[in-house]
Amino acid sequence: MTTLSRRFHSLTLAALAAPLALGLAACNSGSADGTGTSGDPVENVAPPAGTTWSETATRTPEGGWLVGNPDAPIKLVEYGSLTCPACALFSTEGSAKLHEEYIDTGRVSYEFRTVLIHGVVDLLLSRVLECAPVETAVPLADQVWANLDQVTGPFQQNQAALEQAIALPENQRFAAMAQVGQLDQFFAARGISTEQTQACLADSAAATALATKSQDMSTQDGVTGTPTFFLNGTKLDSTRWAEVEGALQRAGARTE
Repeated sequence: MTTLSRRFHSLTLAALAAPLALGLAACNSGSADGTGTSGDPVENVAPPAGTTWSETATRTPEGGWLVGNPDAPIKLVEYGSLTCPACALFSTEGSAKLHEEYIDTGRVSYEFRTVLIHGVVDLLLSRVLECAPVETAVPLADQVWANLDQVTGPFQQNQAALEQAIALPENQRFAAMAQVGQLDQFFAARGISTEQTQACLADSAAATALATKSQDMSTQDGVTGTPTFFLNGTKLDSTRWAEVEGALQRAGARTE
């Protein structure tokens, strides 16, 4: 078995073994009050004419998706899993307010870095985000989290079909698993065609690069659970929106 095959096989087995409907130990369920840097209030920064900062998105060297003013003085980074219930809760509680009241002011940028907690299922989802237009990746992540049971349920219910997909050649394996999990249908309903999803997941080298980057960055930054937040480089002891919002305000994302 080649190195690439071993990596794929390991990720696939991890996905099959993971109880997707439940939060794992690596998926945080709570934390203490948010802490972090503190500073004076910062001024709003106007976006480019005719746009909002929430519509401004770029990929980062760390493999993330950065939304907002790239020069914002307050930088929030989330290490999150697309199959993590605690990440879904943060998205449900705070994503709209984060964008409307913080990112769109130009004072705060938000970067999402994917963590493959549930192996290949996270990889499939994250890889489709990579193939989507960059400005749609974070909104698509919010859609995944808002429909988590719908996204993960078919993988749990079709174990035999998943095992058959594992045996396929590398350039067919992930696309076949996405079909079993009905991810092609999920993303087609949100503007990513079935053909785009299939072509995206056929690129085994890109999938391996994504898995490697995710692992390397999580290890480098000492991420042991999701969601994990960093505010201007300082790790927060927070997983809930109310706590993270408090840290943003203490860092200067406030009017007075």
